[in-house]
Parts: sequence; C-alpha cells; structure tokens
Amino acid sequence: MKEFSPSMRTDLMIADFRAALPPELSVEEKERQLYGSAWEAYMEGDYGFALWLWHECDRLTNNLNGNVREVTRILGPGRYFGFSHRKAIASAVPIERIYRPRKGDMSTPRTDAFVLPHYQVLCVYLVKAESGDTKAKALLEISLGELEDLRRNDAFLKHFETFRDLMIRTKNAPAAPTPAAPPLVSVPPRVPPKAAAKVSAASKARRPKAAK
Repeated sequence: MKEFSPSMRTDLMIADFRAALPPELSVEEKERQLYGSAWEAYMEGDYGFALWLWHECDRLTNNLNGNVREVTRILGPGRYFGFSHRKAIASAVPIERIYRPRKGDMSTPRTDAFVLPHYQVLCVYLVKAESGDTKAKALLEISLGELEDLRRNDAFLKHFETFRDLMIRTKNAPAAPTPAAPPLVSVPPRVPPKAAAKVSAASKARRPKAAK
C-alpha cells in the first residue's frame, strides 16, 4: 500500500478517467474501461481507488439483480472485488478520517476525509471491532441498532450482511490439519572406497582357512 487517497482525490481522478473515454463506446465498454483504469491505480498501490471499486462492483450487482457472473463479464475476468479485497481495505481505513454527517449538518467533508456509503462504514467497523478496537465495536453496535429501519430504503445494506456472514464463516472455519511428519529412515553411513577396501582385506585375513 503506497498511499490511501482520500475520496476527494479519487473522485477527481475518476472524473478524469470518465472524461477521457471515447463517446462512441457502448455503455458496457465504458463501464469496463473506467473500472479498468481504477483497477490499475489500485494495483499500483493506491488503496483509495479500492473503495470506489468496491462500491462500483456492488452497484453493478444491484443493477443486474445479483448476477455475479454477468458483473464479472462486464468488469473483466479476475476483477470482481471479492471478500478478501474488501476485508483488507476495511481493516486499513482510518476510522478518524471517515466523514459521517449528522442530521441537519451543513458542513462539508475535509479534503483528507473518506466519504463512504453507510454499508461500507459498517464493514469497516465490523473488521476493526473483530480485531479488538473498542471504539469501532461501540460504533458498530450503535449503527446496527438502526439497521432494521434503514434496510428497506438502502439496497446496499444486503452487501454488508453478506460481508458479515462471510466474516463469521471464515472465523468459525476449522483450522486445516497439520500434516504428519514423515517417518525417520535410518541411512547406513557411507564408507569411503579406500576404507572399504581396508575393511574387506582385514575381514579376509581373519577368516579361518578351509580344511584340506
């Protein structure tokens, strides 16, 4: 992770990527190329783009009625933003820089803030709470209390619930058995050729002579 660009910088770069797309491209091809540009920036070490990729992947999944195969076809093979990516990013997001406006709050986010959809914030709280962060655990409990009221109005909350289920499943998965050590094999010591010849000659000298 070379850097973790805040949302404002990422959004400006995404806008530049989008403006550079040829207008004659199909909608699917524009989606693919825009996602590909953000993916390259992420692969180069800017994890700020990962948050955009995460949300974009879920947006397409919602639009395509949960058809992951179709989403993968549009984004390109190997570019679906899966659970392992999400968990790594969620653990790296600094909580103190997440912008969470209160009701009626007219302030604007700081330039170094991360402006995340509510479900991504929940994923961040969950991962950090699992690692022992008490502040994240308290924030998660408060946020989960509002989950039932928000579910009907937020189509992305189901992605948090899927993420939470995968966290529980990987946490409770049995550890892989440790392979048994191979049995010890005794190997006779190697005798140098000259020493072997001396041993053979001495052995013959000690043999009793055959009776005539």
